[in-house]
Amino acid sequence: MMRLMEAELFPSTPGKVKIERAHTINRQFNRCFASTSTMFLWALFLIALTASYLSFQSFVDTSSRYFNASWGGMHWEKQIRASATVRRPGGMSVLVTGAAGFVGTHVSLALRKRGDGVVGLDNFNSYYDPSLKKAREALLESHGVFVVEGDIDDARLLAKLFDVVPFTHVMHLAAQAGVRYAIENPASYVHSNIAGLVTLLEACKSADPQPAVVWASSSSVYGLNEKAPFSEADPTDRPASLYAATKKAGEEITHTYNHIYGLSITGLRFFTVYGPWGRPDMAYFSFTRNILQGKPITVYRGKNRVDLARDFTFIDDIVKGCVASLDTAEKSTGSGGRKGSPAQYRIYNLGNTSPVTVPALVGILERHLKVKAKKNVVEMPGNGDVPFTHANISLARAELGYKPTTNLETGLKKFVRWYLSYYGYSPRSGGSAAEATTGSAKSL
Repeated sequence: MMRLMEAELFPSTPGKVKIERAHTINRQFNRCFASTSTMFLWALFLIALTASYLSFQSFVDTSSRYFNASWGGMHWEKQIRASATVRRPGGMSVLVTGAAGFVGTHVSLALRKRGDGVVGLDNFNSYYDPSLKKAREALLESHGVFVVEGDIDDARLLAKLFDVVPFTHVMHLAAQAGVRYAIENPASYVHSNIAGLVTLLEACKSADPQPAVVWASSSSVYGLNEKAPFSEADPTDRPASLYAATKKAGEEITHTYNHIYGLSITGLRFFTVYGPWGRPDMAYFSFTRNILQGKPITVYRGKNRVDLARDFTFIDDIVKGCVASLDTAEKSTGSGGRKGSPAQYRIYNLGNTSPVTVPALVGILERHLKVKAKKNVVEMPGNGDVPFTHANISLARAELGYKPTTNLETGLKKFVRWYLSYYGYSPRSGGSAAEATTGSAKSL
């Protein structure tokens, strides 16, 4: 028994034991190494699989964004270039923001008809009936003006537009309009009138070449100013509404970009623009609708029973001022985002210089519509409105050749004719009122 134990513990061939032990260790090492290699390969496989999935997901997301986007692609770029093509000697290529808006549509048509290249940009928001904006877009398209659907606060879109077309001018008319709506939705004014403006100016200062910029400020910047008529040199540090404050901020912002980057800037202070294809939120437009529908209209009156008055300016006169501003705009002086030399900076009033009271406006509408208005006369609430506006246009007359020619009587007659046609109204046989043609009236 002892010999057996010794034989097992102390074999007579110790080298053999060493070899067997070495083989055993090698087998265990190989087994371990094979297991580790397998795990490593599996890990690589899983990493590769994950990377492939993420890459595929990114591709799907990118493709989805591309196909769902309202802009981009070869066909889109071809439309942009065709619309921007200049068709007269010495013409300009203009990006018109807010092109499907009231003023934007008229300015775009005027530029296109004389042979300038025009590309529109509009976000078609629902501040008022988008179908009216779509109808304006269709009008523009019938004259060869392509309107891009997008937001002025979209830096990628603006960069792409300037990459596709070297615009010589920008006519910036996109904005959140309206004094009273600011009480309901103040953020929309900051988004469009401040953030959107800055994004647009950033695109302009980085563009090569830098375009000259003409943009719509507002007579609202005069705020609580009591001196009449309002002149460009008057103080504008007492705005009466958030809308006015954002337009005043816009004037300061544009001055900054002019000073730092050499952008040629012209600001236009519009005074109560009216006319065909107008905005449904404006008093003359809503009065017309309600009078025709037999609904009462609310006429505000100021302190001490004083009638409110506005310097109503017909759209054709405003267009002439806009086009003259573009024609007289000097080139921007910057390049690569840097200022070369001092650049042109201008601000003008564009008004009619003949304020008319709101009751007088209602009387003119009654005559043209042949319908008596049902009036509720109330004191003006503290909603940001001002009691009167009155433009001094001597500067615009001297430097732009601006001379308004349409009085309110004539302008409202043209507006009423358009309104009755667009919304499907026709005079009654008795000639005392107007009625909607069956099935043809558009909703408001």
